[in-house]
Amino acid sequence: MISIREQSYGLNVAVYNEFTIEDFQQLEKALLDARKRVARPDILLDLSMLKDFTIDMAMEQLKFLHQHEDEFGRIALVEDDIWIRLGAEISSLLTLRHPRYFASAEKAQAWLLENPKATPVDLPPENP
Repeated sequence: MISIREQSYGLNVAVYNEFTIEDFQQLEKALLDARKRVARPDILLDLSMLKDFTIDMAMEQLKFLHQHEDEFGRIALVEDDIWIRLGAEISSLLTLRHPRYFASAEKAQAWLLENPKATPVDLPPENP
């Protein structure tokens, strides 16, 4: 199960129980949509309640990160499980994305808000 919320810097994402390919497809769409609002959106990814993930999701994640690695800003990762952190570190070795790890979502969000890098996308004026 996944929860995705838009923020001024990009997205807050929390994953509960199992992270499936369907969850990742929702995340993928939200990330691509976030690029329309914010240039290089930052992401807070809370995996502290994650219990498991599917292999097809992990493969899709690596493929997506490789295709879009220059299109996103900072990643704040909340985790409290050594295996989840190990999986994230292995993933970051295969891409240019290197998340910063936090023990709580509050600290992760404070880091993203204290030094914002994301800027709104300049949209052309709408025609009346």
